[in-house]
Amino acid sequence: MQPVERADYEGVDYGWVMQTTFVVTILVGAPVVAALSGFVTLETWGARAAFAVRVGAPIWFLTAVVVALYAKRTEAGDGGADRDAATDRDGGNEEGRDDADD
Repeated sequence: MQPVERADYEGVDYGWVMQTTFVVTILVGAPVVAALSGFVTLETWGARAAFAVRVGAPIWFLTAVVVALYAKRTEAGDGGADRDAATDRDGGNEEGRDDADD
């Protein structure tokens, strides 16, 4: 039986994808929106907010897609776990039991 604290998920770690998307969007998106706002006349706060949403939404979406593809391709966000090492540690069988006790 596996300990409660440990789980082995197959596929993409979506928590890592969401956190990384958030951080990268802020780090990249905010300067891009600020730079592009210099070329547009934004006289009211409403116009500024609408501009930020119109420009920021595609940046967020593109960032999310790129991060998800990266995570899927490289198994990023798995906490550095090596799947082969976990299999070796468990003795190579599915449930991690030692068959010598049977």
